[in-house]
Amino acid sequence: MAHLDMFDRLRQVADEYQTLEHQLADPEVLADPAQLRTLSKRYNDLGPVIEKFRLHQLLSSDRDAAQEMLPDATGDDRELMQVEIDEAEAQLPGLEDELREMMLPKDPFDGKNVVMEIRGAEGGEEANLFARDLYEMYGVYAASSGWKTELLSSTLSDMGGFNEITFVVSGATAWRNLKFEGGPHRVQRVPVTESQGRIHTSSATVTALPEAAEVDVSVDDRDLDIDVFRASGPGGQSVNTTDSAVRITHRPTGLVVSMQDERSQLQNRLRAMTVLRTRLFELAELERREEQSDARRSQTGGGGRSEKIRTYNFKENRVTDHRIGFTIYRLADTLAGDLQPVIDALAADERSRLLAEGGQ
Repeated sequence: MAHLDMFDRLRQVADEYQTLEHQLADPEVLADPAQLRTLSKRYNDLGPVIEKFRLHQLLSSDRDAAQEMLPDATGDDRELMQVEIDEAEAQLPGLEDELREMMLPKDPFDGKNVVMEIRGAEGGEEANLFARDLYEMYGVYAASSGWKTELLSSTLSDMGGFNEITFVVSGATAWRNLKFEGGPHRVQRVPVTESQGRIHTSSATVTALPEAAEVDVSVDDRDLDIDVFRASGPGGQSVNTTDSAVRITHRPTGLVVSMQDERSQLQNRLRAMTVLRTRLFELAELERREEQSDARRSQTGGGGRSEKIRTYNFKENRVTDHRIGFTIYRLADTLAGDLQPVIDALAADERSRLLAEGGQ
């Protein structure tokens, strides 16, 4: 049944593709840059699917014709027809698998940049130091993947870790890979704060959200309370002699975003608006999906060890992702930024689940 459903959908896609061809030749569409851009993108997205589908149709048609003529064929003709049938039947299953993959639902946020937040959770100062380890891991992973990172805000802890840090990862494939990272991450190791050499367990929470642009979510300036204040560092000491730090409160939702890393008040305000739009976009998406009231809670939980999505165990040189039961004994490499094996396992699991659902 799923097999028939896929080809029913492919025929619908072929009809849509043909309609788009006509629309893109329409002078009214050509005169409207916004509509032309939207229709062209959809047309280009469907192109590879249609090309593969047409190849499947051609092979199926040639095979069926050869099978129909085969009983009456003799000699070399019969042999050639049998070869054509055998070759088609060898290629068709692979084409069907490729089409099934191509027809999987697209992630609506694919291609977006990622706003990431990391906070020390359970474990005191050791949790803050682990938050720094995670930040450095993502930084190296992003660089090796050809993405750019931009620090938005950070609060240092007393020993050089991070109470919290927020940054943007920019790249065409950033969301596709980093979307799996949201949740509590647990570390088991002898902390530098432990004089007895005992293994402690602590955790840091990671939030990964698709960056929202102005076109994604509209913010009315009349709904904002904007305060400026003097930036401060660890322990509250002043790190700036001017009131350049910015705090924006969105009154309808109660969301509050503060930025103080830049010396310019304007730069801090722009960065705060980036994070605010992203959080509002997140809330709007949740309402549309009728999911739980706060995706942040679903990703970070309370930061408790029992809710962890991943464990980094130093004694065993082990990284385990608990969502899929995946374990790799390359902890140092992983924390040094070689995160792709874990990401690939999560992506493969997601793809398998979608295929099992028939791509619906």
